[in-house]
Amino acid sequence: MSKNKKAKNNAVQAVPAETETQTAAVNTQPADDLDMFDFDDDPLGATGVSRKSLVIFFLIDTSGSMRGTKMGELNTVMEELIPEIRRVGEADTEVKVAVLTFSTDVKWMYAEPIAIEDFEWARLNASGVTSMGEAFKELSARMSRNSFLNSPSLSFAPVIFLMTDGYPSDDYKEGLAALANNSWYKFGLKAALGIGNEANDDMLAEFTGSKDTVVHAYTGNQLAQMIKIVAVTASQIGSKSMTLADQNEAELSDEDVYAAKQKMLGQQIQELVKQNDSEDVSFDTGW
Repeated sequence: MSKNKKAKNNAVQAVPAETETQTAAVNTQPADDLDMFDFDDDPLGATGVSRKSLVIFFLIDTSGSMRGTKMGELNTVMEELIPEIRRVGEADTEVKVAVLTFSTDVKWMYAEPIAIEDFEWARLNASGVTSMGEAFKELSARMSRNSFLNSPSLSFAPVIFLMTDGYPSDDYKEGLAALANNSWYKFGLKAALGIGNEANDDMLAEFTGSKDTVVHAYTGNQLAQMIKIVAVTASQIGSKSMTLADQNEAELSDEDVYAAKQKMLGQQIQELVKQNDSEDVSFDTGW
């Protein structure tokens, strides 16, 4: 099947190891009394259904500073990553992928999210400036029931992964303000990767809401490691249901459940980053 045909017929998701937090526990067997809620009442996927949808959004900087080795290595890693995400997913979850690139223009790789089983990476080229604020506005516009999140099944909150090697050339705070009013962004799992010496981790932490969910790569080896760590871990956590009660069986708010998942993501990412830092890797001169 061609990419164009797949893009018309298809439009992301995945799964991890069980982990407990102080406020909520990962649980693949959701509470019976929550079974009747849909996403609008249950934005963090705490209910049980036969099949749920999870969309993974990749926001990728394709500005001129990414030209050459950086973009070549990113393309290679993303081609390798898709099969890994396929293996993470569970049978009761429909995982889809949406890729938004931003340089002078903001573009979607495909016209709608594509099922992970059918997704094919289209290699990216780099040129232009870094219109990150416009990318945030476009993401907010598409991240709704009337657009990219229109699955007829119940939905997990999306996973949103931002990758960039520099500072925005436009007003990114205006774009973030638009996202702040989007409930899918509010409850989604967010992570970011700074690429090279010019990427601003503090700015990326504004996007994710926590420095623990921001990682950095200075070499090709690190780029491959960080993309896979973040994407797979976020997909695993994003596709897990969580009980909406604490240890005293007091009902937790949606914000509590979101905070537990986001905290879990930061903890697991940092643990995996430390493990990889301690391992021997081949010499890489960086960019």
